[in-house]
Amino acid sequence: MANRTSDLAGRVDPAQSFDIEALLRYASANVHGFPSNISNFTLSQFGHGQSNPTFLIEARSGTFAKKYVLRKKPHGKLLASAHAVEREYEVLHALGTHTQVPVPKVFCLCTDSSVIGTPFYIMEYLEGRIFIDPNLPDVLPKRRRDICRAVSQALASVHSANVDAIGLGNYGKRKDYSPLSFEDCFQCHAYEFFSCVNKFSDLLQVERWAKQYLLSTGEGKSRRNPKMLELVDWLRQHIPHEDSLGETAGLVHGDFRIDNVVFHPTEDRVIGILDWELSTLGNQMSDVAYSCLSYFVNISLEDLDGSDGFERSSFPEGIPSLPEYLADYCSAAGRPWPVDQWKFYIAFSLFRAASIFAGIHSRWIMGNASGGERARFAGEKADSFIKTAWLFIQRKSVLPLHPPSETTREDNIRIFVSESQIQVTPTSGKFVPSEKVQDLRDKLIKFMEDHIYPKESDFYKLAQSTMRWTIHPDEEKLKDLAKREGLWNLWIPFDSAARAREVIFGSRNDSLVENKFNRLLGAGLSNLEYGYLCEIMGRSICAPQIFNCGAPDTGNMEVLLRYGNEEQIKEWLVPLLEGKTRSGFAMTEPQVASSDATNIECSIKRHGDSYIINGKKWWTSGAMDPRCKLLIVMGKTDLTAPKHKQQSMILVDINTPGITIKRPLTVFGFDDAPHGHAEIFFENVSVPANNILLGEGCGFEIAQGRLGPGRLHHCMRLIGAAERGMQMMVQRALERRAFGKLIAEHGAFLSDVAKCRIELEKTRLLVLEAADQLDRLGNKKARATIAMAKVAAPNMALMVLDTAMQVHGAAGVSGDTVLAHLWATARTLRIADGPDEVHLGTIAKTELRKSRL
Repeated sequence: MANRTSDLAGRVDPAQSFDIEALLRYASANVHGFPSNISNFTLSQFGHGQSNPTFLIEARSGTFAKKYVLRKKPHGKLLASAHAVEREYEVLHALGTHTQVPVPKVFCLCTDSSVIGTPFYIMEYLEGRIFIDPNLPDVLPKRRRDICRAVSQALASVHSANVDAIGLGNYGKRKDYSPLSFEDCFQCHAYEFFSCVNKFSDLLQVERWAKQYLLSTGEGKSRRNPKMLELVDWLRQHIPHEDSLGETAGLVHGDFRIDNVVFHPTEDRVIGILDWELSTLGNQMSDVAYSCLSYFVNISLEDLDGSDGFERSSFPEGIPSLPEYLADYCSAAGRPWPVDQWKFYIAFSLFRAASIFAGIHSRWIMGNASGGERARFAGEKADSFIKTAWLFIQRKSVLPLHPPSETTREDNIRIFVSESQIQVTPTSGKFVPSEKVQDLRDKLIKFMEDHIYPKESDFYKLAQSTMRWTIHPDEEKLKDLAKREGLWNLWIPFDSAARAREVIFGSRNDSLVENKFNRLLGAGLSNLEYGYLCEIMGRSICAPQIFNCGAPDTGNMEVLLRYGNEEQIKEWLVPLLEGKTRSGFAMTEPQVASSDATNIECSIKRHGDSYIINGKKWWTSGAMDPRCKLLIVMGKTDLTAPKHKQQSMILVDINTPGITIKRPLTVFGFDDAPHGHAEIFFENVSVPANNILLGEGCGFEIAQGRLGPGRLHHCMRLIGAAERGMQMMVQRALERRAFGKLIAEHGAFLSDVAKCRIELEKTRLLVLEAADQLDRLGNKKARATIAMAKVAAPNMALMVLDTAMQVHGAAGVSGDTVLAHLWATARTLRIADGPDEVHLGTIAKTELRKSRL
């Protein structure tokens, strides 16, 4: 499971403390945009990592808070040129200013040690996820594959930087070094690296790390291992020829691992690469090999066994093999397959890791290790790396002669997902629900037959009475029953539930509260698995809300699950998960074509600690419900920003002054009471600034994410609505006579019902395929198939329901059956779930892209 960035921060180590007031004065004067009139200024320290001490700064002005990150040199005696925060700042500034490499923005560098005791710099705080454990526990196999691929692509982006163009041409030397002898290194007593930080030739790097190892070991330091000295000799004799030519030279991160990158809070993409202390210019393949060490060793100090990498332990399902990971990198970076040099690069990386860990252990002995007590075991870890290096050197073959093909890699993904999620036979093409899903489906069907269908007429009577904007008392009773039977919040995807647990609990251990919260997070289903169940709910307009699986609440809860912070989740999401409140989504506007979200005109303007909202919205479904508490409002916060960065989303209490519900709207005469579809005016509505979701300019991103798993729910329910129409149609045909025989005996009916069944089954398979792709490939890659489903499902349902109404005659268009209401809902979804024209455009553009390939 990933850690939220902020979860890794704790109390400041007393040995690393400094003058916080001096820091505040400096930051106020030198950080652009730093809050004024500070009411609270706090500092915590990131415990993960063993290099430069890193701190989380939180500056609060009233209710407005902003976070920053500070990196500084450690106190005490250090090896010369080590812990060079000035170089970190230099490379981050260059990359952040001139490239698309994902790095945090840097604000200022302070080289004046009198401020807080050592040089430091301040950079942007990135709210996201950090995967400490490379095994990626509690992550779906498909997402493990995507995460690893994102890591390889991030490294390729670093290596693609043109150092001369971005001002880093002198950041280090790239080739042709003369090595120091190992004996010279051994005899050197000065704490210096002979300008080691800026040289990354393999030959010189061997000497550099050999020297660091010698300086970090011996009497009064970490124990020196003779095998390490033998490893130095082997490496010097096997320097790749390409090193002297500079063919693989460029920007090198120096410590690239999965726990040194920050992932987006909900998406499997890298938003920041951290810890550039060892960056330089040199042989980039050494960078690649170092990122692969988790295949051979466990480099975590929490685990003393250094030889339990992926290849020596149970290989986590979904994690790519080393050749697959390496092939992803080579493809992204345009590199040749390194079969001839790979043994050297891995052995060198293990050697280098051993030297680093010996240095960590030495700093622990001296009392200035930033990792605290965990560093006491670093010496043992270093010895295990040395042992693993020699075992690797003795292998006859370390890589296949050729990289695995893309087809092979994608086939492996399909197998991982099918085995773990839905138990589909990969070659059969037939979707078969697992035993778990089948049991839930059976329970759901029985619940519908025993409780939902018998109550439909009562619910409709109330909805057509003068009390139609009130809640039927039996609805709450049925919701309680659904909770007891384990049929509550079935829509919640596994990964969204995991993210909510991380945000609220992190590393805290409160099992009683967590167990209570877990009961609100559904059954841990994939989108495909939920498809079988959502279809059953779609057979009745009343059903989804009984199971807390109705729109727009599911979409709004998904937004909070994926993008909400801890306070937003506790205040707004938990009551929705409990079914105590309901919500509305305010995006569509009467004066613009809202299918294009960039047209939105509603303004959300910052005013001190608040945002002021002005605008008109309509078709805000759910806003008429007396239980509605929350509106998620989309509007524009910055008209000068790029087109898709102008929009933001904000959480609004529906009872806030300035909100006026003008009227309920009708759909073909149905007002869908007590749910309703409202037209709403926002006039100078003041909302706390902390209610903004994810940050200003993220509205379009959230809107797309909101249409991830939830975007198929309408399609799934439409399959159920059509199935209900089929059932009623056939029943009617077997009971009614016309022209001397049953309707079921007329050839026209037989032809129609057969065509309906064909269309329904085709569409069901398409919707299930879209759900499966959403699970396996993610929203972006499944986009075209999802668009197909969103066109096909409502049109199919309209055909089936129209035929069912025709079989029922006048009764079919009356309010005496559910058919007219189901038909009206299906017709509305050709607009409400995105216009057909938009989806058809998506499909067509995908086909055109294929032809160009």
